[in-house]
Amino acid sequence: MTTISTIENEEASGEKLPVAELRAEPDRNCPLCSRLASFREQARAKEPDWFNSPVPSFGDPDGRLLIVGLAPGLQGANRTGRPFTGDFAGDLLYATLIEYGFADGVYQARPDDGLRLVDCRISNAVRCVPPQNKPLPAEINTCRPFLSATIATMPKLRAIVALGRVAHETMLKVLGLRAAAAPFAHGAIHQAGAIKLYDSYHCSRYNTNTGVLTAEMFRSVFAKVRADLG
Repeated sequence: MTTISTIENEEASGEKLPVAELRAEPDRNCPLCSRLASFREQARAKEPDWFNSPVPSFGDPDGRLLIVGLAPGLQGANRTGRPFTGDFAGDLLYATLIEYGFADGVYQARPDDGLRLVDCRISNAVRCVPPQNKPLPAEINTCRPFLSATIATMPKLRAIVALGRVAHETMLKVLGLRAAAAPFAHGAIHQAGAIKLYDSYHCSRYNTNTGVLTAEMFRSVFAKVRADLG
């Protein structure tokens, strides 16, 4: 499995820096992706009371489960400052986590609702909100070292749930898995050393409205995780 010392961050200049030189969370005014930084400034001007910054990971660094999404939603995590908080995807995700014992409390779609993750952490492949919820490949690559550094701070990590194909593909690169050997499919499980990677369709409103993902399909992924972790 790829380690934090071997993963490199490719900046726009082409210079490669070890992840060890980066922190697990970007600065509030992270300049690494100019398009995302510009979009962030536009959001700050339009909605000055929103969070409008790279959204940090949420949960327990000693947790055995990490959930990786795509990026903050404009009116969800970008507004509230907590992953999957304030939009439809969070409604389904947090209800499922509570059902399977990975969260405790009542989810009320705001960061001060008192909800606590149990043995679990949530992060995103890209920490800043992208225009139209679509980060560019270069932005995903640039942000990946923060995800790698986050994983390096989780000594007990045993399970990762990738929400959607983009999260799956970025996790393959972090974990050192070949795409041909670990194709994305809802409900698929891939082994990477001591860590299992579980695939799920993203819990977005679009996927659930179109029937790509049902609540039962989503719960089945976390039922597997719970059974494996005990």
